[in-house]
This record gives sequence, C-alpha cells and structure tokens, in this order.
Amino acid sequence: MPVITVDGPGGAGKGTLSYSLASQLAWHMLDSGALYRVTALAALISATEVTDELAVASIARGLKLKFVPAAEGLTQVLLNGEDISLAIRTESCSAAASQVAAMGGVRAALLERQRQMAMAPGLVADGRDMGTVVFPDAPLKIFLTASAEARAERRHLQLMEKGESVTLARLLETIEERDARDRNREESPLIPANDALVIDSTGISASTVLDTVLREARHRQLIS
Repeated sequence: MPVITVDGPGGAGKGTLSYSLASQLAWHMLDSGALYRVTALAALISATEVTDELAVASIARGLKLKFVPAAEGLTQVLLNGEDISLAIRTESCSAAASQVAAMGGVRAALLERQRQMAMAPGLVADGRDMGTVVFPDAPLKIFLTASAEARAERRHLQLMEKGESVTLARLLETIEERDARDRNREESPLIPANDALVIDSTGISASTVLDTVLREARHRQLIS
C-alpha cells in the first residue's frame, strides 16, 4: 500500500502540501494533528484536565469521530455528529493538543486508528511522527520545515482572516515553546526519519514544494 508521510512542525505547510497531494493523486488523507486536536477538545468539553494522561487516553479510545470531505480540499470534522472543524483550530485547542500529544498513553490509543487509514489506492499522512512511528516503512517520507518567524507570520495571517486577535510576538513565543516541547518529548519526538527528504519551505511557494514532492514520488515510481 503506497503511503507518503509528511512530518514537520506546525505552520511549515504540511496541511497544504498533504491536501494538495491527496487531491492530485486521488488518495486518502490522514490529518493526525486533527486527531489530537479532537482529543484535546473532547477533554476540554468534558472538563477533564488535559494533564490527566489516563483520562485523556480513555477519551482518545472512545472518540466517535468522522472526517467528511468538504469544498476546496478541506475536511469537515464531526465529533458525536457535531461539526467541530473550526473549534479545533483555535489557539487554545492547539495548545491543549500539543500537551496531550506528548503523552504516551494518548499516542498509543490513537496509533492503530491511524494505521487503519492506509487503504487503496494510497494514503498521504500528515503529522509529526508519521514517518518515524506510525508508518516507518512508508516508501516516501517528507519532513517539511520552515523558520519559526515564517511560521508565526503565516499563522498570524490565518488568525486575522478568521477575525481572531493575537499578536505576532505572542504567536512566535507559542510556536517556539511548542517546537521545544515536540522535539524534547520522550514519546515520538519531532525529528526527521533517517530516510526522509527534508524540505525547508521558508521563502518558497506551496506549489514549488508540491512539485518537488511529486517529482520525488515519480522518481521512486510511486506514481506515474
């Protein structure tokens, strides 16, 4: 089963690249970050402390979750039948998701759910440990990165377009804190797989990144 993994820090353009790949190839798409965001949101809704690993892992195992393809390559996320697509993209939910994603029990609870999404004709898996832990045998692994400053500017623009008020300085601080937490956690730290193709998206367009990955996929005979 062909799998292309796309790992890297938040704001590097993983989502854009992954959705573009999945759309162009007509493959399935796994947004693993959404799984952790949904788990975090479900914990917040139920007034569960996001630092309570056993309780959050139990929530992760019992999620009644559904991803529904929507317009313009986006995905509608339903939790217990309710559309939470916007709720999981807030900064508060992002911060909570980063906390729960550092927990081994939560990652274990979601591991099999992620692997079950590898179905014909192929899968594009977007996350932070897709190539190192979830799909270590994937024939093409991408590690997409960018400077913290560039990622903060991209996120600032996204939030402004949504009408959310947050300073660029605060976003940069949050991103740097999240990067440190992701890189230094004991469970599935954020590092490129040994055989990953590392791409720095700072200063280059999304279309250039996409072309680079498609060219590599053809070179490896994953696609025609």
